[in-house]
Parts: sequence; C-alpha cells; structure tokens
Amino acid sequence: MINQKPTILHAIDTTGPGGAETVFLDLAQHLAIEGYGTIAIIKGPGWVEDQLKSRNIPYLIVKPEGFLSLKYYWRLFQILREQQVALIQAHLLGSTLTYSLLSFIRRIPLVATIHGKVDVNPNERRVYLKNRIMRAGVDRLVAVSEDLAQYIEQRGLFHKDAIRIIYNGIQVDRYRRTTQQTIKQSLGLPRDAILVGSLGNVRPAKAYDVLISAAKSVIAHNPKVHFVIAGHQKAKLMEELNRKMEATNVQSNVHFIGFHSDTAEFLGQVDYFALSSSSEGFSIATIEAMATGLPIIATKCGGPEEIIRHNETGCLVNTNSPEELADAIITLIEDPETGERWANTGKDAVRKVFSLEKSLQEYRLIYQSLLHSPRSRLSSRKAGASDVIADQRNR
Repeated sequence: MINQKPTILHAIDTTGPGGAETVFLDLAQHLAIEGYGTIAIIKGPGWVEDQLKSRNIPYLIVKPEGFLSLKYYWRLFQILREQQVALIQAHLLGSTLTYSLLSFIRRIPLVATIHGKVDVNPNERRVYLKNRIMRAGVDRLVAVSEDLAQYIEQRGLFHKDAIRIIYNGIQVDRYRRTTQQTIKQSLGLPRDAILVGSLGNVRPAKAYDVLISAAKSVIAHNPKVHFVIAGHQKAKLMEELNRKMEATNVQSNVHFIGFHSDTAEFLGQVDYFALSSSSEGFSIATIEAMATGLPIIATKCGGPEEIIRHNETGCLVNTNSPEELADAIITLIEDPETGERWANTGKDAVRKVFSLEKSLQEYRLIYQSLLHSPRSRLSSRKAGASDVIADQRNR
C-alpha cells in the first residue's frame, strides 16, 4: 500500500533482542513528527518483528542478498519511492551502509545511530570503502556515548563536529522494586537468597567468564548469594561458560536463565546489579537497573563511566578483574546503607538524564532540522560526492 503522506523510515538489520533493537523500536513507536507517517524495514522474522506487531508499528521485511546486491537495492529504492520516504533513521553498521548509498542516490536525509565500537571496527572487511560510503551518505551521525564519539573521531571516520551524542533513554516509570518471588521460585531458591542480577545477551563483550570467576569468591564468602543472568544465549559460548562454571564449582549459585521478555519484571526481583562487560557503547541495562533502584557495580568498559558517578550512584571497577568485581559486590552486600544511598541517587539521575522523553526530544530536533533544510543538504552532498571521487582518483 502506498502512503498518501511522506514517511520517516526506521531501519535495522538485526532481529534482536538487544539494546540497539530496543532504541530502534522506541524511536519508531514514539517519535512522531507532525505531517509524517512511520514505516520500518527489517531483514526477517524474530523478536524485533514480534515487537513491531505488538506496538502496532507498520513494517516491511526485505531480506538482504549480500553487499551491493543490485536486486536488494532496487527493491529498497522502490520502497523509498512508494512510501514517499522523507528521512531515514538507520541503526548499526549494516543498515547505515545500505542506506548511505540509497540516501546519496535519492537525496534523502539519513540519520545513523552507532551503538558500539563493533560498528566501526578497524578490522572490518573492506573497511576503507565502507567508511567512505558512510561519510558520503550520512547527514547526522549519532553516538550513544561520549566514549564512543571519541573513538569514532579517533578512527578518522567523522569529525567531532559531525557527531551528535544522544544517550539512550528508557521509560523510567516502568521500573521499580517488587515483592514478587517468581525468579526464586522457578530456580528453587530459598526466600532469603540474595540475588545479583545481570542483563544482556550472552556474547564475548559481556565477559560473563569474568562474572563467573568473581562469583566463586563471592559465594565462598556468602553462600546465600546467587547470580542470575538474563539474556539470549549463543550455544557455543554458553558451552564454554558451562564448562567454566563446572570447573569453578559455582553451577549451583550461577544461573543463566535465557532471554527474559520483561526487563522491568526481572530487575524488580533482584537485590543488586552487576555489569562485567569488557566493552559497552552505552548500557541500557545499567540505566534500567538504576531506574529500578538497585545498587550497581559495573566495569569501566566505555558507556558506564558516563552513566555512573563512582561512589555516588554506583561502583565502577576495572574490566577483566574478577577480584575487583568480587570485592565490590561483597563490600556492597555487607554495607546496605551505602547501597541504598547509591540506589536513591541513581534513580534521580536516570530521571534527569536518561529518560526516553529526553532522548526523543534530541532526535526530534535532528529530524526537524534535516526535514526543513533540504537545499543546504543537497549542496553538502555534492561536495561529499566530489570528495569521494577525488579521493579514489588519488589512491
């Protein structure tokens, strides 16, 4: 069906679940611009599609057919025309590259949100070509943290003046402590068990092997402590983690429970939150835990340093240091007053800095500026194209 009014297109090339996917969905659902409709494009079925359906967001599925596939690009080109797309919002590297080319050809403003350093990995195949395509096609590059913006600038991908930092936001009022015991009941744990929760898909950057090593020390100090990790599991990595749990004899107190569809419900039932990641572009899970009112221990892995004020709203420890992580958890459990103080201060900080409303407003300003200034954009595009052609000739 062809829209009768111009639309804003939201695109992502992953099927989720995850932090970037949540931001994609929140922008598509909540960021309304008067006079414009909304359409989303995804690559296939999965959690993202289920969420699009439940949130009543109109969408299309277009399956990628490889880098620079003419058939794939022609289908997207037709959709841009049929849907009268006036602005594109892309997430992550794949969609940013795809729509950079289409944006350049169709002269449609493109906003690209980079969610982590993996999106601008210097070891990426054809990295030089991909960087040039992004620079030619992206009108506004959004980084989800200052640390990520600095990394992008240091890579020489975009100048700092071309990067906007917009922190991810959440619906703060969804998060609160609860008296529910469903997690303990499902795991067969006693009511007095102390739950340290972690939230995030099982992948290398989450460094759950570090959390398991830390858990060994914490459990030896206090056997009532149980670690509960919620997130989509990759089989191969999960096998390695299971072997590590058996080798360290913590399998009775460390529980990987798989994907949990309601993060607010999960966080509301745990007593503490621990982030063991080696790298985070931001960390939506951390601000969700703060909004819940949980005492937090997180690693200095990028995003958390901009979320947590050390010894005010939480505790920051070095990455890849199970000893520091364990010591911080033990100290916090033994000092509940400090934990309560951090939790209260953290809740106030989330409401002021990391609310969904604040994030939406900053994106809205970008959209409106691009939608209302097409002439200046076209002139900059021509300059960008000339730069690419000249650079190719000089190589």
